[in-house]
Amino acid sequence: MDDQSRSKRNRPPSMYDVARLAGVSQTTVSFVVNNVTSAAISQETRDRVWAAIHALGWRPNAIARGLRTRHSQTLGLISDEVVTSPYAVRMILGAQEAAWSARQMLLVVNTSGQQDIEQMALQFMLERRVEGLIYATMYHHEVVPPPDLGPVPMVLVNCFVADRSLPALIPDEVQGGYTATEALIRRGHRRIAFINEVIPMPALFGRLEGYRQALADYGLPFDPTLVCSVHSNAQEAFAATRALLELAERPTAIFCFNDKMAMGAYDAIKRLGLRIPHDVAVVGFDNLELIAAQLYPPLTTVELPHYEMGRRAVEMLQTLPAGETLPPIQHYIPCPLIERASI
Repeated sequence: MDDQSRSKRNRPPSMYDVARLAGVSQTTVSFVVNNVTSAAISQETRDRVWAAIHALGWRPNAIARGLRTRHSQTLGLISDEVVTSPYAVRMILGAQEAAWSARQMLLVVNTSGQQDIEQMALQFMLERRVEGLIYATMYHHEVVPPPDLGPVPMVLVNCFVADRSLPALIPDEVQGGYTATEALIRRGHRRIAFINEVIPMPALFGRLEGYRQALADYGLPFDPTLVCSVHSNAQEAFAATRALLELAERPTAIFCFNDKMAMGAYDAIKRLGLRIPHDVAVVGFDNLELIAAQLYPPLTTVELPHYEMGRRAVEMLQTLPAGETLPPIQHYIPCPLIERASI
């Protein structure tokens, strides 16, 4: 066997091979594969083409087909740490499931916050003609997304730009703080403490505002001695809880900025010989399954809507007409209460 014959035998099958086996033109094969309904091709011919495709094991070149049809059926997701973070991995799940339901692929790149990787990822996705981009962050904050997107629409998830010029899906921090506080008020608590984060961020201000709004709506005074700010860890929350429970008129409930702080609050309450929720009720925020569901008693908490934000981001891009961009609306996604035994 000469080199030319061997080369032909070893090469992957082509559209020409499919057309030859099915006894049709390459144009007919293209119409069948791309489901061009306007082409007058009989069902018998379509079946013959597909039989040839399966017999040869031919796979269309998706990139080339995307260039011809301008539909790559692919979306891109660029994140800082979402992919590797247990806090927000459900965002990927929500986006992935929404994409699969529409028979789309989701390309995901985790940049670890490195701009050079972000630029490489963006270039990679644009070269593959992604039809939309999701730019996501692990925690809710202001960002500067990559420039030079061209005509590709982008939606921000769990973040926003300063001038609100891009559409964003962000958690409703105010509603979440309100919901947590209201849950305690409805259980009869009137002295409710709030252990807040100390580092300025949207969640800090939003959850505090929700806490204050709930107190005002139920006719309860805001007592600044019941609010403290510490770093987001169990150790500092432990100390803050002890200080709150040593007040002359101690709180009967504590709303913690996140579930890690609630862990510290649990330890402090139990060290003082008090019971949860009989003596002190506790509510967290985030709904970290590895913490909230495993504490004893299981922690009532407010869930960050990562799954919903990911799902809705994909759906927004899917409903966008070709060549258009999304309006720069800031969508606030509700944070639901996950009620367990701590209240």
